[in-house]
Amino acid sequence: MRVLVTGAASGIGRATCLRLARDAHARGRAARVAAVDLGPSPALDKLLEELQQLGAETLPLHGDLGTADAPGRVVAEALDRFGGLDGLVSNAGINRPGPLVSYSVEDWDRLFAVNVRATWLLAKAAHPALAATHGSIVAVGSMSGSNPHPGLGAYGPSKAAVIMLARVLAQEFGREGVRVNTVSPGMVRTGMTADVYADERIAADREALVPLGRVATPEDIADVITFLLGPDARYVTSHDLVVDGGVAGSFLGRLPGLSQVTRG
Repeated sequence: MRVLVTGAASGIGRATCLRLARDAHARGRAARVAAVDLGPSPALDKLLEELQQLGAETLPLHGDLGTADAPGRVVAEALDRFGGLDGLVSNAGINRPGPLVSYSVEDWDRLFAVNVRATWLLAKAAHPALAATHGSIVAVGSMSGSNPHPGLGAYGPSKAAVIMLARVLAQEFGREGVRVNTVSPGMVRTGMTADVYADERIAADREALVPLGRVATPEDIADVITFLLGPDARYVTSHDLVVDGGVAGSFLGRLPGLSQVTRG
């Protein structure tokens, strides 16, 4: 499988690249992975080393996906090396928290450029190649795209836009055999959230909120992304698959006094 993954150096992107390489290796094949990140880094170098140990052909690509030209450029570079694409994972994203009443236009535009516009431009650039292979696109949304979260600024609105964008792309690309879906993680232990989970009390409180009893790892999300990219999801498109351990739907079960009501 020839796949381009953005935000590849850490977290969900890293885990997705490794899962793809392991699956290909287990089948006696070599994955071909274009790993896109903002710039060179020890983390990206380490990922490439691990992918190569699994027999994968790697292509490190760099670019600020919040710019208008970088998404098309990285797709073109991947196509030049691989001769085509079977999958695209739009995972790169940023967050700049803050109340909307005092939020800056600059921060709003930056989040939408990276979190939403980049997905559209990546899909647009990759469309001919994916149509040729009946390939698949997976964009990473968030439970914050379906459930309001105060104080996160443009993050929730941008992820809601990603989910709708993917649904529109699925309708427009479907006749050419290209599937488009989103994965919406709940709470995940990544580099971005490491400071939060360093506090053992906060970590325990968060885990207590999840019906499955734990906060997700990047691998939990990567496994679902890989499923949606692959043949087992061949009839799944225009779908937002929430991967949150049940937390987003558990609000009513936490209402004070619920036990007294149910006994009555």
